[in-house]
Formats: sequence, C-alpha cells, structure tokens
Amino acid sequence: MDIAQLIRPDLAALETYTPIVPFEALSARLGRPADEIIKLDANENPYGPSPRAIEAVARYPHYAIYPDPDQTPLRQAISGYIQQPVERILCGNGSDEIIDLLMRLFLEPGAAVVEAPPTFGMYSFNTGVIGGRIVQVPRDEAWAIDVEQVADAVEASRAKLVFLPSPNNPDGSILPRAAVEQLLRLPTIVVVDEAYAEFSGESVADLVGQAPNLVVLRTFSKWAGLAGLRIGYGLIPEPIIQHLWKIKPPYNINMAAVAAAIASLEDREHLMDSVRRIVAERERLFGELRQIDGLQPFPSRANFILMRVRDGRAKALKQALEQRGILIRYYNKPGLTDCIRVTVGTPDQNNQMLAAIRELMREL
Repeated sequence: MDIAQLIRPDLAALETYTPIVPFEALSARLGRPADEIIKLDANENPYGPSPRAIEAVARYPHYAIYPDPDQTPLRQAISGYIQQPVERILCGNGSDEIIDLLMRLFLEPGAAVVEAPPTFGMYSFNTGVIGGRIVQVPRDEAWAIDVEQVADAVEASRAKLVFLPSPNNPDGSILPRAAVEQLLRLPTIVVVDEAYAEFSGESVADLVGQAPNLVVLRTFSKWAGLAGLRIGYGLIPEPIIQHLWKIKPPYNINMAAVAAAIASLEDREHLMDSVRRIVAERERLFGELRQIDGLQPFPSRANFILMRVRDGRAKALKQALEQRGILIRYYNKPGLTDCIRVTVGTPDQNNQMLAAIRELMREL
C-alpha cells in the first residue's frame, strides 16, 4: 500500500516551517553548555518571566484535572489589561492558534489570504496547511506597505483575510493607524498582529468592536517572557468570535500557562520595567550597529533589529557568530538574503555580540 497516495497532494508538497532550535539541541550541536550560548535569534525576552509567574506555576494544585475550556479568569484579567470586554477575548495556544482558527473559520480550499512580505512566516504556512492561496503584496525598500496595492489585491483575489503585523517581523516597522482605518473599509477581515505592541507603545486594539472586520492578536511570549508556555489571545468582534468558540479545541491551553499569564498581568509593572530596559537597549544597540562598517541597521519599534550586511556576507556572518556561541537569525528568503536579525538582549549579551561582529566584519 502506497501511503503517499492517501496524503493531500498540496500538503505533500508543502514546504516545512523552519522553527528555532531549542537550547538542548543547540548545546549538543555546538558542543557548548547552554549557559555559554547567547541566544538572540527568536525575539525572546532576555529577562525572562515575572517571578510571580514562576511561583504561580509551582503553586497551582490541580494539574491532574482538565483545564477550564473557557479560560474565564484569564480572559477577565486580559480584559482589565487591554480595556476590551471579556466577550471579545479568545485565548489560544500562542497567537499562532488564533491564526489557525481564523483560517479554519473563513477559508475553503483555494480561498485567498493577503500578506505583505517580508513578514511573519506563519501566515503563508498556515494558509498552505488549510489549503488556501497566499497573495503577496511586497513591501517597499523602507518596509512600508502600499494600502492601495493591498486593496487591489483583496479585490482581485476576493481575499477573505489580510494579515499585517505591527510592528512587522522581521523589520520592526509600524503599520500606521490611518492605514488600518483605510484597510477596514475593504470587504475582508483585517488581522493586525500586535505580538510586539508592548515594545512599540502603539496599538489599534481600541478599534476592535468599532469595526466589525478588525481582529487584533496579542501574545505573552515576548513582553511577559512566556514563549515556552505558548499563551496568546485575540481581540475579536462578537459576530466572529461566536463562531470561533465552536471550533476552538476545548482544552487548548494548559493550566500552567493560564496561571503564569494571570500572575504576569498582576505583576505587569515589573514586566513593563523589563520592556523599558529592552527599548532603551534597542536604541543603544541600533546606534552601535550604525557605526560598524558594512552594516545597515533599520529602525525598529520591536525587541529586535534587522540589518543589511553589505557584500553578501550575511549568511557567513551568521555562521561565524554561531561558532562562537552567539545565535542570530538569517533568512534565506527573497528580499532578505543579505540581512540578519538580532534580538535585543541584555547589555552584556549585546556587548559580546557587538565585539564579535566588529571582529568578524573585519575578518570577513
């Protein structure tokens, strides 16, 4: 029996998503202890979670019991944080799950999704998994989108979903509020992914509910340091969210993640202090990178910096840094093959990275 004949042909041909390698695998591959690796490749929070979150996970007594399918206490805590009613909040196993649920709700095979590359890879990946069709409207050299071109793409493809992050990953640029308001006039669902909003200080979350076709995604992975617990949420108008509840897996979020997220919101002043430190360090790092001959860093409103490496040395620089135990991101994608992206780490981590880059740029 040829099992391959039973597999959906579009999934058999789907390109595998490339995830970030965990510490254990990196340690084995590089032959270095985990505590000697400077990991600046996945936009994680170098200061980690709130101590209260760690205590809450250790203290929770009912791990043998199935979790709350509605995540009511967590949604109530998010409501107070984000100033949106509980009825518009849906929690997910990371915001990735909300992306998947939205596509399951709106897309039939062959339906179009519009994105603006370079951008977060999960939009095109999930579109392929669902059997949809990705329509790309490339950004300009300053990483900005052309709203009119997006509108034309929506009209021509009859796209049901448009995914636009703000700040955008991988460059950290903001989607202007006026652009969002203009896009909301289109006959499509506009999904603004605000995974890095706490670092930018800008949001369109207040427009959810005012516009029936706006969805805003948020996560605890970045600002709250909970990437390993996979906890995110969507702010979604009632006419849409009522149908998402039908298809959301009932026990999609484990209670460790719920306990940590609630405790994080209770300790958000501590976490926002870490955010302020990261933002300050981002600006210092950007200034230092600008002084290195051969690099062109781009301004960022997130917790990472994208930079162009002249003379085609981006991949070589990434590989050389890895041999020194410093991990950064390289993209083998159109428009990014000459770029690297670095997460903003602690001052000490950034200083070690800067020293290594200066030395390697001279050698390369």
